[in-house]
Amino acid sequence: MLDPRIYRAGLVAVALAVIVFAFSFQNQPGALQSSLAPDAFNAQYAFGQMRNLSKQYPDRPPGSVADGDLAAFIAGTFSHEPEKDAFAVSTDTFDAHTAAGTRTLENVIATRTGTENGSIVVIAHRDASGSPAMAAMSGTATLLSLANVLAGATLHRTIVLASTSGSVGASGAARLASTIPGPIDAVIVLGDMAGTRVREPVVVPWSNGVGIAPLELRETLASALSADSNLKPGGTSLVGQFVHLAFPLTISEQGAFGAQGVPAALVSASGEREPAVDEPVSEAQLNGLGRTVLATITALDDGPSVPPPSAYMLFDGKEIPPWAIRLFVLVLILPVLLAAVDGLARANRRGYSISRSALSVLTASVPFALAVLAVLGAKLTGLLAVAPPDPVGPGTVPIHGGDVALIGGLGCVIVGAFALGRWLLPHGKRAGDAARAVAGAGAGDDAGGGTAAVVPLIMCAVALAIWVKNPLAAALLVPALHLWIWIVDPEVRLHPLAALALLLVGLAPLFLVVFYYMSSLGFGPGGLLWSGVLMVAGGHIGLVAALEWCLVLGCTVSVAIAGLRVVHAEAPEQMPVTVRGPVTYAGPGSLGGTESALKGPAIRR
Repeated sequence: MLDPRIYRAGLVAVALAVIVFAFSFQNQPGALQSSLAPDAFNAQYAFGQMRNLSKQYPDRPPGSVADGDLAAFIAGTFSHEPEKDAFAVSTDTFDAHTAAGTRTLENVIATRTGTENGSIVVIAHRDASGSPAMAAMSGTATLLSLANVLAGATLHRTIVLASTSGSVGASGAARLASTIPGPIDAVIVLGDMAGTRVREPVVVPWSNGVGIAPLELRETLASALSADSNLKPGGTSLVGQFVHLAFPLTISEQGAFGAQGVPAALVSASGEREPAVDEPVSEAQLNGLGRTVLATITALDDGPSVPPPSAYMLFDGKEIPPWAIRLFVLVLILPVLLAAVDGLARANRRGYSISRSALSVLTASVPFALAVLAVLGAKLTGLLAVAPPDPVGPGTVPIHGGDVALIGGLGCVIVGAFALGRWLLPHGKRAGDAARAVAGAGAGDDAGGGTAAVVPLIMCAVALAIWVKNPLAAALLVPALHLWIWIVDPEVRLHPLAALALLLVGLAPLFLVVFYYMSSLGFGPGGLLWSGVLMVAGGHIGLVAALEWCLVLGCTVSVAIAGLRVVHAEAPEQMPVTVRGPVTYAGPGSLGGTESALKGPAIRR
């Protein structure tokens, strides 16, 4: 059904794209340098504030009385800096979805207006999910110490210091990202600044949108970290970069700014995860990280504007630009697209029912789409009370009995929808009947030929739709595109084990994403499933994106069913040879060379 020659012709473009991709690597930009030493940072003051505040406000869940009292203390501290009227202090009160449900939160914002356009934003959350959470308070203590230093400093850009709440799910950070006026040169998020258990990377660039913190910001933080502390910024493997760009997910607050197109990075000794509530703390650690942030602020203030986040990757000290990644992924889709379009034309000429095969694929996608709609309905009706706007870490949103029932109900929706669709579809025959029908007369009957034409085309269409927004998300489908076309083709009779291997290898990138986040963020299988439900309910996974991946799952089911049919189909019967000699021998008289075939006058010898 699918013409291998057209597929091979498309691979020529892939070879050219590989050459262009290899020559697209470029040098990384250097770090911005500060002309001032960060000696003014007072680690002793910050360490004392951290200890006192964590003892005074040990239980401070988001929206609680203690959280509000701490916000008032921070606002008062900002207002009474030694330099009179150095900061203009304001508060923003709002209702938000948090890990504890809908709560009224408050952001405290201190602004020191500069002489030039642009602003540098430094934020730290003050709430905590446990007690005493002294390491979690270190960001707030560092923020207060920075306010002391920056109040009297001579700076060009506007400095914004913000204390947020609702750190789990980044409710406060998301609110700040949508309300703070621009333009914003960079955002530095203060995480665990004093913890002694270090988890790399210490400089976290990941975003909850398409793109990560620009290299100028990352390199500036890394350079200051190496100079002013005994920590290394840490890095991420090529696989980790690919996963973060293909499926953007971070559980820390810089992700909310990155999703808005604002360059932002987290500085935290605990890396992307929250420190333990009983995390040991160190004044030396706080001093090194505090000096790092102060040096970065002054370097950003003296340097040029920082570019917005982008979907670049790093390999062997080189930067792979976003345009090269986008072009390479598009060309990888091209061979399958060409073969699929040609296969559709062939199927149409042979009289296969394209519409029936397309309906079958769409029907296989409906159960997953119904599960997505059920999650959104549970949120609207209040059955799912907790739906933070950004992803949350493992164990931060407990699963209650009603939540377990909801997850079980989603499974029942999927199974029930498949059963109902099998009963309603006119061609929903039993497996044995379908297998015999696919065998047909040899070259593929209506179901097999139509599926071989429709499934690759639908998958290519979905991959291109995803590619428009996120090329690396589309790259997750590339192995499936190239391998599954041979599973569904009834003219290619694969061994059952070979068909199973191709199916699993096509799904390998999706498994890679799941296993990577389970490893890096500490999720278990159940926790990751629950987090996925919360991401759909909270809007991190949008409805359009969710429906696109429902189509992918529907194609996966269709490929698996088509593979079973082709594998179990009977081999086409061979027609008996009725001519003498080799099979390629045409036989006497077929070329018109016999005496009986000659017309007109006799041929002279």
